[in-house]
Amino acid sequence: MQFLSPIWFFALAALAIPVLIHLWNIRPGKTLKVGSIALITEASKSSRRSFKLLDVVLLLLRCLLLALLAIYLAQPEWQKYISAQKAKGWVLLPKENFKETYQKFKPTVDALSKAGHELHFFNQGFAKTDTGKLPADKDTINDINYWTLIKRLDDSVASNRPVYVFTPNGVQHFVGNKPTVRLNLHWQIYTPADSVSRWIASASFTNTNAIKVVEGNSNPSATTFTTRYIQNGSDAIHNIRVENGRTLISLKNDDNDPVVVDTSTLRIAVYTDQYQLDARYLQAALRAAVSFTGQKVIIKQYNSFNSIPTGQSWLFWLSDKAVTHLLKKSAKTLFRYAPGKVQSVNSWIDPGHQKLYKHIAGRNTGEKVWTDGFGQPVLTKAGNECAFYSRFNPVWSDLVWSDDFPVMILKLLTDTSYNQPSKYERRILTNRQIQPEVVKQFMPKSSLLQSEKADISKYFWLFMVGVFIAERIVAHRRREAISG
Repeated sequence: MQFLSPIWFFALAALAIPVLIHLWNIRPGKTLKVGSIALITEASKSSRRSFKLLDVVLLLLRCLLLALLAIYLAQPEWQKYISAQKAKGWVLLPKENFKETYQKFKPTVDALSKAGHELHFFNQGFAKTDTGKLPADKDTINDINYWTLIKRLDDSVASNRPVYVFTPNGVQHFVGNKPTVRLNLHWQIYTPADSVSRWIASASFTNTNAIKVVEGNSNPSATTFTTRYIQNGSDAIHNIRVENGRTLISLKNDDNDPVVVDTSTLRIAVYTDQYQLDARYLQAALRAAVSFTGQKVIIKQYNSFNSIPTGQSWLFWLSDKAVTHLLKKSAKTLFRYAPGKVQSVNSWIDPGHQKLYKHIAGRNTGEKVWTDGFGQPVLTKAGNECAFYSRFNPVWSDLVWSDDFPVMILKLLTDTSYNQPSKYERRILTNRQIQPEVVKQFMPKSSLLQSEKADISKYFWLFMVGVFIAERIVAHRRREAISG
Protein backbone atom coordinates (compact mmCIF):
# COMPACT_ATOMS: atom_id res chain seq x y z
CA MET A 1 0.00 0.00 0.00
CA GLN A 2 1.16 3.53 -0.73
CA PHE A 3 -0.26 6.99 0.02
CA LEU A 4 -0.61 9.90 -2.41
CA SER A 5 -0.80 12.56 0.35
CA PRO A 6 1.23 11.20 3.30
CA ILE A 7 1.43 14.68 4.89
CA TRP A 8 -2.00 13.98 6.40
CA PHE A 9 -0.37 11.50 8.78
CA PHE A 10 0.56 14.51 10.91
CA ALA A 11 -3.15 14.49 11.80
CA LEU A 12 -2.47 11.38 13.88
CA ALA A 13 -1.28 13.77 16.58
CA ALA A 14 -4.99 14.35 17.24
CA LEU A 15 -5.07 10.89 18.89
CA ALA A 16 -3.82 12.59 22.04
CA ILE A 17 -7.13 14.46 22.40
CA PRO A 18 -9.43 11.52 23.32
CA VAL A 19 -6.68 10.02 25.52
CA LEU A 20 -6.34 13.25 27.51
CA ILE A 21 -10.12 13.56 27.81
CA HIS A 22 -10.42 10.03 29.20
CA LEU A 23 -7.46 10.52 31.60
CA TRP A 24 -8.99 13.74 32.91
CA ASN A 25 -12.34 12.08 33.50
CA ILE A 26 -13.03 12.16 37.27
CA ARG A 27 -15.21 9.39 38.71
CA PRO A 28 -18.01 10.90 40.87
CA GLY A 29 -17.98 10.01 44.59
CA LYS A 30 -20.43 7.64 46.29
CA THR A 31 -22.94 8.81 48.92
CA LEU A 32 -23.26 6.65 52.07
CA LYS A 33 -26.41 7.02 54.24
CA VAL A 34 -25.77 6.85 58.02
CA GLY A 35 -28.14 7.34 60.98
CA SER A 36 -25.91 9.64 63.03
CA ILE A 37 -22.50 11.21 62.77
CA ALA A 38 -22.11 11.68 66.55
CA LEU A 39 -19.69 8.80 66.89
CA ILE A 40 -17.76 9.64 63.70
CA THR A 41 -14.51 11.44 64.44
CA GLU A 42 -13.10 14.00 62.06
CA ALA A 43 -10.35 12.61 59.90
CA SER A 44 -7.49 14.49 58.38
CA LYS A 45 -8.28 15.85 54.96
CA SER A 46 -6.59 14.17 52.04
CA SER A 47 -7.13 14.16 48.35
CA ARG A 48 -6.12 11.74 45.69
CA ARG A 49 -6.43 11.94 41.95
CA SER A 50 -6.12 8.79 39.92
CA PHE A 51 -5.42 9.01 36.20
CA LYS A 52 -7.06 5.77 35.28
CA LEU A 53 -8.43 4.84 31.88
CA LEU A 54 -12.17 4.33 31.99
CA ASP A 55 -14.40 3.09 29.18
CA VAL A 56 -11.46 1.59 27.27
CA VAL A 57 -13.72 0.39 24.44
CA LEU A 58 -15.07 3.90 23.85
CA LEU A 59 -11.53 5.31 23.92
CA LEU A 60 -10.29 2.78 21.38
CA LEU A 61 -13.22 3.49 19.06
CA ARG A 62 -12.57 7.24 19.13
CA CYS A 63 -8.85 6.80 18.51
CA LEU A 64 -9.58 4.40 15.67
CA LEU A 65 -12.02 6.92 14.17
CA LEU A 66 -9.36 9.66 14.09
CA ALA A 67 -6.73 7.26 12.70
CA LEU A 68 -9.06 6.17 9.88
CA LEU A 69 -9.78 9.80 9.03
CA ALA A 70 -6.05 10.54 8.71
CA ILE A 71 -5.52 7.47 6.52
CA TYR A 72 -8.49 8.43 4.31
CA LEU A 73 -7.13 11.96 3.78
CA ALA A 74 -3.72 10.47 2.91
CA GLN A 75 -5.39 8.80 -0.13
CA PRO A 76 -4.32 5.16 0.23
CA GLU A 77 -3.63 3.23 -2.95
CA TRP A 78 -3.13 -0.50 -3.21
CA GLN A 79 -0.31 -1.62 -5.45
CA LYS A 80 -0.32 -5.21 -6.64
CA TYR A 81 2.63 -6.66 -8.49
CA ILE A 82 2.10 -9.21 -11.22
CA SER A 83 4.75 -11.09 -13.11
CA ALA A 84 5.25 -9.53 -16.52
CA GLN A 85 5.48 -12.96 -18.09
CA LYS A 86 1.79 -13.66 -17.30
CA ALA A 87 0.39 -10.65 -19.18
CA LYS A 88 1.05 -9.92 -22.84
CA GLY A 89 0.40 -6.17 -22.68
CA TRP A 90 -2.01 -3.33 -22.10
CA VAL A 91 -4.39 -1.44 -24.37
CA LEU A 92 -5.40 1.98 -23.04
CA LEU A 93 -8.23 4.29 -24.21
CA PRO A 94 -9.37 7.58 -22.57
CA LYS A 95 -12.50 7.07 -20.49
CA GLU A 96 -13.89 10.54 -21.36
CA ASN A 97 -14.27 9.67 -25.05
CA PHE A 98 -13.89 5.91 -24.87
CA LYS A 99 -16.67 5.07 -27.34
CA GLU A 100 -15.40 7.37 -30.11
CA THR A 101 -11.80 6.20 -29.67
CA TYR A 102 -12.84 2.55 -29.68
CA GLN A 103 -14.83 2.99 -32.90
CA LYS A 104 -11.80 4.63 -34.57
CA PHE A 105 -9.48 1.73 -33.73
CA LYS A 106 -11.98 -1.12 -33.28
CA PRO A 107 -10.21 -3.72 -35.48
CA THR A 108 -6.85 -3.11 -33.81
CA VAL A 109 -8.26 -3.04 -30.26
CA ASP A 110 -10.30 -6.21 -30.82
CA ALA A 111 -7.31 -8.02 -32.30
CA LEU A 112 -5.10 -7.06 -29.35
CA SER A 113 -7.79 -8.12 -26.86
CA LYS A 114 -8.12 -11.53 -28.53
CA ALA A 115 -4.35 -11.90 -28.38
CA GLY A 116 -4.46 -11.59 -24.58
CA HIS A 117 -3.87 -7.89 -24.00
CA GLU A 118 -5.77 -6.26 -21.15
CA LEU A 119 -8.00 -3.24 -21.84
CA HIS A 120 -7.62 -0.30 -19.43
CA PHE A 121 -8.82 3.27 -19.12
CA PHE A 122 -6.18 5.84 -19.94
CA ASN A 123 -6.72 8.05 -16.91
CA GLN A 124 -5.60 8.18 -13.30
CA GLY A 125 -5.56 4.70 -11.82
CA PHE A 126 -5.63 2.91 -15.22
CA ALA A 127 -8.66 0.86 -14.18
CA LYS A 128 -9.25 -2.36 -16.07
CA THR A 129 -12.32 -2.57 -18.35
CA ASP A 130 -13.65 -4.43 -21.37
CA THR A 131 -15.46 -3.63 -24.61
CA GLY A 132 -18.68 -5.17 -23.33
CA LYS A 133 -19.47 -2.08 -21.24
CA LEU A 134 -18.61 1.06 -23.17
CA PRO A 135 -18.98 4.22 -21.05
CA ALA A 136 -20.84 7.14 -22.62
CA ASP A 137 -18.62 9.89 -23.99
CA LYS A 138 -18.77 13.20 -22.13
CA ASP A 139 -19.86 16.40 -23.87
CA THR A 140 -17.11 18.34 -22.11
CA ILE A 141 -13.77 16.57 -21.89
CA ASN A 142 -11.53 17.65 -19.04
CA ASP A 143 -8.09 19.01 -19.80
CA ILE A 144 -6.35 15.73 -19.01
CA ASN A 145 -2.62 15.92 -19.64
CA TYR A 146 -1.72 12.77 -21.57
CA TRP A 147 2.01 13.35 -21.10
CA THR A 148 1.55 13.28 -17.33
CA LEU A 149 -0.37 10.01 -17.62
CA ILE A 150 2.32 8.49 -19.83
CA LYS A 151 4.97 9.40 -17.28
CA ARG A 152 2.91 7.80 -14.51
CA LEU A 153 2.33 4.75 -16.67
CA ASP A 154 6.09 4.50 -17.09
CA ASP A 155 6.43 4.11 -13.32
CA SER A 156 3.87 1.30 -13.26
CA VAL A 157 4.59 -0.94 -16.25
CA ALA A 158 7.68 -3.00 -16.97
CA SER A 159 9.75 -1.65 -19.84
CA ASN A 160 9.49 -4.83 -21.96
CA ARG A 161 5.71 -5.09 -21.71
CA PRO A 162 4.00 -3.73 -24.85
CA VAL A 163 1.66 -0.81 -24.19
CA TYR A 164 -0.80 0.35 -26.86
CA VAL A 165 -2.30 3.81 -26.30
CA PHE A 166 -5.07 5.28 -28.48
CA THR A 167 -6.05 8.92 -27.92
CA PRO A 168 -7.27 12.04 -29.71
CA ASN A 169 -4.58 14.55 -30.69
CA GLY A 170 -6.08 17.77 -29.28
CA VAL A 171 -3.44 20.28 -28.18
CA GLN A 172 -5.15 20.77 -24.78
CA HIS A 173 -4.08 17.25 -23.77
CA PHE A 174 -0.35 17.92 -24.19
CA VAL A 175 0.96 20.47 -21.70
CA GLY A 176 4.55 21.07 -20.65
CA ASN A 177 7.62 19.27 -21.89
CA LYS A 178 7.74 15.89 -23.55
CA PRO A 179 8.37 13.11 -21.04
CA THR A 180 11.19 10.60 -21.25
CA VAL A 181 10.02 7.02 -20.69
CA ARG A 182 11.27 3.42 -20.81
CA LEU A 183 7.99 1.99 -22.09
CA ASN A 184 7.59 -0.37 -25.00
CA LEU A 185 5.12 2.22 -26.29
CA HIS A 186 2.85 2.15 -29.35
CA TRP A 187 0.87 5.38 -29.39
CA GLN A 188 -1.69 6.08 -32.11
CA ILE A 189 -3.72 9.29 -32.40
CA TYR A 190 -6.71 10.55 -34.33
CA THR A 191 -8.56 13.82 -34.95
CA PRO A 192 -12.05 13.85 -33.34
CA ALA A 193 -15.07 14.10 -35.61
CA ASP A 194 -16.11 17.45 -34.13
CA SER A 195 -13.01 19.27 -35.40
CA VAL A 196 -14.48 22.77 -35.84
CA SER A 197 -15.95 25.02 -33.15
CA ARG A 198 -17.32 28.54 -32.96
CA TRP A 199 -18.22 30.66 -29.94
CA ILE A 200 -18.76 34.28 -28.89
CA ALA A 201 -15.70 35.72 -27.16
CA SER A 202 -17.21 39.15 -26.38
CA ALA A 203 -20.07 41.47 -27.33
CA SER A 204 -20.59 45.21 -26.77
CA PHE A 205 -22.80 48.08 -27.92
CA THR A 206 -21.33 50.69 -30.28
CA ASN A 207 -22.10 54.43 -30.41
CA THR A 208 -24.68 53.71 -33.15
CA ASN A 209 -26.48 51.12 -30.94
CA ALA A 210 -25.21 48.27 -33.08
CA ILE A 211 -23.79 45.19 -31.35
CA LYS A 212 -20.12 44.44 -31.94
CA VAL A 213 -19.55 40.69 -31.67
CA VAL A 214 -16.12 39.06 -31.51
CA GLU A 215 -16.38 35.39 -32.51
CA GLY A 216 -13.78 32.73 -31.93
CA ASN A 217 -13.20 30.03 -34.53
CA SER A 218 -11.07 26.99 -33.81
CA ASN A 219 -10.05 24.22 -36.21
CA PRO A 220 -7.21 21.70 -36.31
CA SER A 221 -4.74 24.23 -37.73
CA ALA A 222 -5.44 27.43 -35.74
CA THR A 223 -7.72 29.55 -33.56
CA THR A 224 -8.81 32.90 -35.00
CA PHE A 225 -11.11 35.74 -33.95
CA THR A 226 -13.40 37.71 -36.26
CA THR A 227 -15.56 40.78 -35.66
CA ARG A 228 -19.18 41.22 -36.73
CA TYR A 229 -21.60 44.12 -36.36
CA ILE A 230 -25.29 43.41 -35.81
CA GLN A 231 -27.67 46.19 -36.83
CA ASN A 232 -31.35 46.49 -35.86
CA GLY A 233 -30.97 43.97 -33.06
CA SER A 234 -31.05 40.73 -35.07
CA ASP A 235 -29.37 38.65 -37.78
CA ALA A 236 -29.48 35.13 -39.17
CA ILE A 237 -26.87 33.44 -36.96
CA HIS A 238 -27.38 35.01 -33.51
CA ASN A 239 -30.11 34.95 -30.88
CA ILE A 240 -30.58 38.19 -28.96
CA ARG A 241 -32.82 38.54 -25.93
CA VAL A 242 -33.23 40.68 -22.81
CA GLU A 243 -33.38 39.09 -19.36
CA ASN A 244 -33.41 40.94 -16.03
CA GLY A 245 -32.38 44.17 -17.70
CA ARG A 246 -29.39 42.61 -19.47
CA THR A 247 -28.99 41.98 -23.19
CA LEU A 248 -27.83 38.43 -23.95
CA ILE A 249 -26.50 37.15 -27.25
CA SER A 250 -25.71 33.60 -28.34
CA LEU A 251 -25.19 31.56 -31.46
CA LYS A 252 -28.31 29.89 -32.77
CA ASN A 253 -26.67 26.46 -32.47
CA ASP A 254 -25.40 27.17 -28.92
CA ASP A 255 -28.23 28.97 -27.15
CA ASN A 256 -27.29 27.47 -23.78
CA ASP A 257 -24.10 29.53 -23.55
CA PRO A 258 -25.17 33.19 -23.90
CA VAL A 259 -22.84 36.18 -23.46
CA VAL A 260 -23.86 39.43 -21.76
CA VAL A 261 -23.57 42.40 -24.15
CA ASP A 262 -21.31 45.05 -22.62
CA THR A 263 -23.09 48.41 -22.30
CA SER A 264 -20.19 50.28 -20.70
CA THR A 265 -18.54 53.38 -22.17
CA LEU A 266 -14.79 53.71 -22.76
CA ARG A 267 -13.75 56.77 -20.77
CA ILE A 268 -10.41 58.34 -21.75
CA ALA A 269 -8.91 61.21 -19.76
CA VAL A 270 -5.91 63.18 -21.08
CA TYR A 271 -4.09 65.25 -18.47
CA THR A 272 -1.34 67.72 -19.34
CA ASP A 273 0.23 70.90 -18.03
CA GLN A 274 3.14 72.02 -20.22
CA TYR A 275 2.59 69.52 -23.07
CA GLN A 276 -0.47 71.14 -24.71
CA LEU A 277 0.77 70.37 -28.24
CA ASP A 278 1.35 66.74 -27.32
CA ALA A 279 -2.23 66.50 -26.03
CA ARG A 280 -3.68 67.80 -29.31
CA TYR A 281 -1.74 65.23 -31.37
CA LEU A 282 -2.79 62.44 -29.00
CA GLN A 283 -6.48 63.40 -29.02
CA ALA A 284 -6.51 63.43 -32.83
CA ALA A 285 -5.05 59.90 -32.87
CA LEU A 286 -7.51 58.73 -30.20
CA ARG A 287 -10.55 60.02 -32.11
CA ALA A 288 -9.34 58.37 -35.31
CA ALA A 289 -8.76 55.09 -33.48
CA VAL A 290 -12.11 54.88 -31.66
CA SER A 291 -14.05 55.97 -34.75
CA PHE A 292 -12.78 52.80 -36.40
CA THR A 293 -14.04 50.56 -33.58
CA GLY A 294 -17.39 52.34 -33.22
CA GLN A 295 -17.24 51.79 -29.45
CA LYS A 296 -18.99 54.19 -27.10
CA VAL A 297 -16.25 56.53 -25.89
CA ILE A 298 -15.78 59.82 -24.05
CA ILE A 299 -12.45 61.60 -24.60
CA LYS A 300 -11.79 64.64 -22.43
CA GLN A 301 -8.74 66.74 -21.66
CA TYR A 302 -7.95 68.06 -18.17
CA ASN A 303 -5.45 70.74 -17.12
CA SER A 304 -6.08 70.20 -13.41
CA PHE A 305 -5.65 66.71 -12.04
CA ASN A 306 -8.07 67.45 -9.19
CA SER A 307 -10.92 67.70 -11.70
CA ILE A 308 -10.31 64.25 -13.25
CA PRO A 309 -13.17 61.92 -12.27
CA THR A 310 -12.27 58.53 -10.86
CA GLY A 311 -13.07 55.34 -12.75
CA GLN A 312 -11.40 56.24 -16.07
CA SER A 313 -10.81 53.40 -18.54
CA TRP A 314 -7.59 55.09 -19.71
CA LEU A 315 -5.65 57.94 -18.13
CA PHE A 316 -3.00 59.52 -20.39
CA TRP A 317 -0.72 61.44 -18.05
CA LEU A 318 1.27 63.85 -20.25
CA SER A 319 3.25 65.47 -17.50
CA ASP A 320 6.57 65.21 -15.69
CA LYS A 321 4.73 65.27 -12.34
CA ALA A 322 4.12 62.07 -10.43
CA VAL A 323 0.65 60.57 -10.80
CA THR A 324 -1.44 60.88 -7.66
CA HIS A 325 -2.07 57.63 -5.82
CA LEU A 326 -5.85 58.01 -6.05
CA LEU A 327 -5.86 58.45 -9.84
CA LYS A 328 -3.37 55.62 -10.34
CA LYS A 329 -5.54 53.32 -8.27
CA SER A 330 -8.86 54.29 -9.85
CA ALA A 331 -7.84 54.29 -13.54
CA LYS A 332 -8.13 50.92 -15.25
CA THR A 333 -5.03 51.60 -17.39
CA LEU A 334 -2.46 54.37 -16.94
CA PHE A 335 -0.30 55.77 -19.76
CA ARG A 336 2.38 58.12 -18.42
CA TYR A 337 5.41 60.02 -19.59
CA ALA A 338 8.45 58.35 -18.07
CA PRO A 339 10.76 60.70 -16.15
CA GLY A 340 14.51 60.73 -16.71
CA LYS A 341 17.41 62.31 -18.54
CA VAL A 342 16.77 63.38 -22.14
CA GLN A 343 19.22 61.99 -24.70
CA SER A 344 19.56 62.83 -28.39
CA VAL A 345 19.51 59.74 -30.60
CA ASN A 346 19.47 58.86 -34.27
CA SER A 347 17.15 55.89 -34.42
CA TRP A 348 13.55 54.91 -35.16
CA ILE A 349 10.44 53.52 -33.43
CA ASP A 350 9.19 50.00 -34.08
CA PRO A 351 6.59 49.09 -35.14
CA GLY A 352 6.19 51.73 -37.84
CA HIS A 353 9.83 52.71 -38.36
CA GLN A 354 9.23 56.41 -37.56
CA LYS A 355 12.37 58.44 -36.92
CA LEU A 356 13.29 58.99 -33.28
CA TYR A 357 15.33 62.08 -32.29
CA LYS A 358 15.09 62.15 -28.50
CA HIS A 359 14.78 59.46 -25.91
CA ILE A 360 14.39 59.28 -22.13
CA ALA A 361 17.25 57.40 -20.53
CA GLY A 362 15.78 55.81 -17.46
CA ARG A 363 15.40 52.59 -15.60
CA ASN A 364 12.60 50.65 -17.26
CA THR A 365 10.72 47.52 -16.32
CA GLY A 366 7.90 45.58 -17.84
CA GLU A 367 7.10 44.16 -21.25
CA LYS A 368 8.45 45.99 -24.31
CA VAL A 369 5.61 47.24 -26.52
CA TRP A 370 7.46 49.75 -28.73
CA THR A 371 11.24 49.74 -29.17
CA ASP A 372 13.90 51.79 -30.93
CA GLY A 373 16.29 50.56 -33.61
CA PHE A 374 18.67 49.20 -30.96
CA GLY A 375 16.00 47.20 -29.16
CA GLN A 376 15.75 49.66 -26.27
CA PRO A 377 12.20 50.21 -24.98
CA VAL A 378 10.23 53.26 -26.09
CA LEU A 379 6.98 52.01 -24.53
CA THR A 380 6.72 49.39 -21.79
CA LYS A 381 3.76 47.83 -20.02
CA ALA A 382 3.81 46.40 -16.51
CA GLY A 383 0.42 45.32 -15.22
CA ASN A 384 -2.03 48.14 -15.93
CA GLU A 385 0.64 50.84 -16.34
CA CYS A 386 2.35 51.94 -19.58
CA ALA A 387 5.53 54.07 -19.51
CA PHE A 388 6.46 56.11 -22.61
CA TYR A 389 10.17 56.98 -22.95
CA SER A 390 9.63 59.77 -25.46
CA ARG A 391 7.04 62.49 -26.13
CA PHE A 392 4.16 63.05 -28.57
CA ASN A 393 5.93 65.94 -30.23
CA PRO A 394 7.57 66.36 -33.69
CA VAL A 395 10.74 67.57 -31.93
CA TRP A 396 11.09 64.15 -30.37
CA SER A 397 10.05 61.88 -33.26
CA ASP A 398 8.07 61.63 -36.49
CA LEU A 399 5.51 59.41 -34.74
CA VAL A 400 2.74 62.02 -34.53
CA TRP A 401 3.02 62.76 -38.29
CA SER A 402 2.84 59.09 -39.26
CA ASP A 403 -0.28 57.35 -40.57
CA ASP A 404 0.68 54.49 -38.27
CA PHE A 405 0.17 56.61 -35.15
CA PRO A 406 -3.64 56.08 -34.88
CA VAL A 407 -3.12 52.41 -35.74
CA MET A 408 -0.60 52.00 -32.92
CA ILE A 409 -2.90 53.78 -30.49
CA LEU A 410 -5.83 51.59 -31.64
CA LYS A 411 -3.82 48.42 -31.01
CA LEU A 412 -2.88 49.77 -27.59
CA LEU A 413 -6.52 50.46 -26.67
CA THR A 414 -7.89 47.18 -28.00
CA ASP A 415 -5.07 44.84 -27.00
CA THR A 416 -7.47 42.36 -25.42
CA SER A 417 -6.60 38.73 -24.85
CA TYR A 418 -9.72 36.66 -25.40
CA ASN A 419 -10.14 33.58 -23.31
CA GLN A 420 -10.73 30.37 -25.18
CA PRO A 421 -12.77 27.84 -23.19
CA SER A 422 -11.19 24.40 -23.35
CA LYS A 423 -14.38 22.85 -24.70
CA TYR A 424 -13.96 24.92 -27.89
CA GLU A 425 -10.28 24.03 -28.43
CA ARG A 426 -9.83 22.17 -31.73
CA ARG A 427 -6.14 22.62 -32.52
CA ILE A 428 -4.18 19.40 -32.92
CA LEU A 429 -0.63 18.10 -32.80
CA THR A 430 1.03 15.71 -35.20
CA ASN A 431 2.12 12.22 -34.26
CA ARG A 432 5.77 13.31 -34.23
CA GLN A 433 4.99 16.18 -31.85
CA ILE A 434 3.24 14.04 -29.25
CA GLN A 435 5.54 11.01 -29.11
CA PRO A 436 7.68 11.00 -25.93
CA GLU A 437 11.35 10.21 -25.99
CA VAL A 438 11.84 6.49 -25.37
CA VAL A 439 15.00 5.36 -23.61
CA LYS A 440 15.93 1.72 -24.06
CA GLN A 441 16.96 0.15 -20.78
CA PHE A 442 17.90 -3.49 -20.30
CA MET A 443 16.21 -5.30 -17.40
CA PRO A 444 16.63 -9.00 -16.51
CA LYS A 445 13.55 -10.89 -17.66
CA SER A 446 13.10 -12.69 -14.35
CA SER A 447 12.94 -9.46 -12.35
CA LEU A 448 10.33 -7.68 -14.46
CA LEU A 449 7.17 -6.98 -12.53
CA GLN A 450 3.97 -5.21 -13.48
CA SER A 451 2.11 -3.15 -10.92
CA GLU A 452 -1.59 -2.48 -10.80
CA LYS A 453 -2.85 0.37 -8.61
CA ALA A 454 -6.31 0.78 -7.16
CA ASP A 455 -7.78 3.56 -5.02
CA ILE A 456 -8.92 1.99 -1.73
CA SER A 457 -9.83 5.19 0.14
CA LYS A 458 -13.54 4.40 -0.26
CA TYR A 459 -13.11 1.29 1.88
CA PHE A 460 -11.55 3.33 4.68
CA TRP A 461 -14.49 5.73 4.37
CA LEU A 462 -16.99 2.90 4.86
CA PHE A 463 -14.95 1.51 7.77
CA MET A 464 -14.91 5.00 9.31
CA VAL A 465 -18.71 5.26 9.06
CA GLY A 466 -19.07 1.87 10.77
CA VAL A 467 -16.69 2.86 13.60
CA PHE A 468 -18.57 6.16 14.08
CA ILE A 469 -21.90 4.30 14.43
CA ALA A 470 -20.35 1.86 16.92
CA GLU A 471 -18.88 4.77 18.93
CA ARG A 472 -22.29 6.46 19.15
CA ILE A 473 -23.94 3.23 20.34
CA VAL A 474 -21.33 2.64 23.07
CA ALA A 475 -21.49 6.27 24.21
CA HIS A 476 -25.30 6.13 24.41
CA ARG A 477 -25.25 2.96 26.47
CA ARG A 478 -22.67 4.49 28.82
CA ARG A 479 -24.92 7.52 29.45
CA GLU A 480 -27.88 5.24 30.14
CA ALA A 481 -25.80 3.21 32.60
CA ILE A 482 -24.68 6.33 34.50
CA SER A 483 -28.18 7.83 34.64
CA GLY A 484 -29.64 4.51 35.74
